[in-house]
Amino acid sequence: MIPFRDANPSSRVPIVTVGLILINALFFLQEVGMGEALQSFIYAYGVVPQKWLFAGQSPELMPKAIAATYLTSMFLHGGWMHLIGNMWYLWIFGDNIEDRLGHLRFLIFYLLCGILAGAAHTAFNLNSAMPAVGASGAIAGVLGAYLVLFPHARVQTLVPLFLSYQVMELPALIVLGGWFFMQFLNGTASIALTAQGGGVAWWAHIGGFLAGIVLLSVFHPRRRR
Repeated sequence: MIPFRDANPSSRVPIVTVGLILINALFFLQEVGMGEALQSFIYAYGVVPQKWLFAGQSPELMPKAIAATYLTSMFLHGGWMHLIGNMWYLWIFGDNIEDRLGHLRFLIFYLLCGILAGAAHTAFNLNSAMPAVGASGAIAGVLGAYLVLFPHARVQTLVPLFLSYQVMELPALIVLGGWFFMQFLNGTASIALTAQGGGVAWWAHIGGFLAGIVLLSVFHPRRRR
């Protein structure tokens, strides 16, 4: 299922959401212009779980340097479709969470979800030498918060039906709940695969989504009756 838009207007301008989209786009443009240096750049600033096994053996493997990649990695992407897909989800669902949390709370919430998503990816792929990049873990946290706050919000979605596609308006509970279910199935299946393989960081998505649900109780301001 591919969401197009939600029927859930926000009451304030989502300046942080827009800013995050622009920053991710600018970082990707920098990646495009790096040429042959891009591979080493991604390895240096992406999340590489295996680095923890060699922590402290060189300056670039100091614990602080490795920990910093959990922040830098969420602003890097592996290609145009990777970037566009992530930013599309952030644009659809991020404004409402920013509206509820406020600008500063939302920014901190987003970054923490991304960091915890990277930690979840590391925990389930500790022997992996493949760098993981992308904002999807942080955005998964936004999706988790959206599911809790707006389960009945209508989301216009492209749904595959047999050999055709149909645009349907579905509740967020179905769209985002179905998304998480697929992440969990693929994440569970990936445990049996070798850690050296590339592909999607399923456990970053799972960890980010669950982090968003848990952190929402901390960041969501309580409304007085």
